[in-house]
Amino acid sequence: MTRNYTVSRRLLLGAGVKATFLLPTTLIADLAAAATPAPRHARRAPAARPPRLVVLDPGHGGKDPGAIGISGTYEKHVALATAFELKRQLEASGQYHVELTRARDIFIPLEHRVEIAERHRAMLFVSMHADALSDPRVRGASIYTLGAHASDAQTRELARRENSADRFAGPDFQGTSPEVAEILASLVQHETRVGSARLAHDLVGALGPRVPLLSNPTRHAGFVVLKAADIPSVLVEMGFMSNRQDEAALRRPAHRVQVAQAMKHAVDAYFAAADQGLRVAG
Repeated sequence: MTRNYTVSRRLLLGAGVKATFLLPTTLIADLAAAATPAPRHARRAPAARPPRLVVLDPGHGGKDPGAIGISGTYEKHVALATAFELKRQLEASGQYHVELTRARDIFIPLEHRVEIAERHRAMLFVSMHADALSDPRVRGASIYTLGAHASDAQTRELARRENSADRFAGPDFQGTSPEVAEILASLVQHETRVGSARLAHDLVGALGPRVPLLSNPTRHAGFVVLKAADIPSVLVEMGFMSNRQDEAALRRPAHRVQVAQAMKHAVDAYFAAADQGLRVAG
């Protein structure tokens, strides 16, 4: 009888792999015979699940103010204030532990933000922004995932503004054969893209009833800050500092609470779907 197996982070780490995902049966023999599940009578009751680790990335900071609004609002301040509020809401639920890439007004290079998420072994990475466009009439929130090419000219310009450096180090598969490492890397990156797309979909669904959205709110481009190979990652533009209405809204604490509530709802939906998927696979 053919079995499907879920390979745990512990098993993969033992093989030199820094990721967690589902592997097809054909790869199990190449990794470890230890993947065979224990007999049912020997299984213990599952331990209480530790809080999920989410890394929030307030954009810009320090010498980099980001976009400056019509009335002088700095993007870096709006991003940090909203990140603090989202952290508060997530941790208040008892389901999450949240790390920030910056907790004060300091400059952090883009590649270091990715490294922070990787060092903490984040389960999700959310970069928070409120950029500017050349057309002050454009307003609304939008969600961005990593793509080899920009989905549109507007997104290409946003990515150009956000990116000051580039890096892409795939997951480390030390101790595995080149053939298996290549397959594993492909699987990890595929699972990451799928997770990022699912989170983006959940964010659009949660933000839509609460804040205005761009006409095509889910977009993609080569944002450096989204290039963690094994962490589902999105960039959220909460609005545009170049639009007077968006800037005024993001200056209000009550509006930032509403944005954070929508984002928390999306994170909850993401993990609920992931849990359901694991139950079905099991």
